[in-house]
Amino acid sequence: MKTLIIDDERLARNELRRLLENFPKIQIIGEAANADEALPMIEDLDPDLLFLDIQMPGKNGFELLQSIEGKAPEVIFTTAYDEYAIKAFEFNALDYLLKPVELARLSEAIHRVEEEHAAPETAGPSTGGTAKVLGENDQVFVKDGEKCWFVKLGKVRLFESMGNYVRLYFDDQKPLVLKSLNALEDRLDPATFFRANRKHIINLQWIEKIEPWFSGGLLVTLRGGDKIEISRRQAIRFKDLLSL
Repeated sequence: MKTLIIDDERLARNELRRLLENFPKIQIIGEAANADEALPMIEDLDPDLLFLDIQMPGKNGFELLQSIEGKAPEVIFTTAYDEYAIKAFEFNALDYLLKPVELARLSEAIHRVEEEHAAPETAGPSTGGTAKVLGENDQVFVKDGEKCWFVKLGKVRLFESMGNYVRLYFDDQKPLVLKSLNALEDRLDPATFFRANRKHIINLQWIEKIEPWFSGGLLVTLRGGDKIEISRRQAIRFKDLLSL
């Protein structure tokens, strides 16, 4: 797994790099001391995993994640402070390690990463999991509080990340499901469902209008009036996907 270490303390980066030598599946492809250094590296190197400090000069770790265009890497937070734990998991963090990082605790975190990456290949009938890609003709059961729906995915025009939940938009309904947008993206057919930005997946068949937008991005209007920005990075993929 291609990995970036992002921490403003050089000694902390060195110590984590030393500990990660115990895990041959982790390939450290770079280090950054702040968000300004990290963001272009994330875009250019496309890492699978970030070890991310929270308190740094300039943008903090949470603000860095909010700045990532397209699909974000998996994240393990490393910090000297325990008061950010709840917020960390709102960002779908795989784990939250307190400094100084201990080898045993790091091993647990790496195991969790490996399980996350292995899940689509290893899930099967014995575990109740499935790697089936869901397309527009598949129907899914959705429950939000006391309300339930059995909805055809082709009717879902938009998926919106809300922390650890995703809001589905279909008809005049907007239920929440307990699922991360990244996990949902892995299950949806990319021929129909496109990751527009960090917070949204759109149904391509519901697009009504496309307009140029700021900084090389695009603004799409869906049938029903929803307006969603396609980030600059995703706009390149969008054009490649839909061009002749």
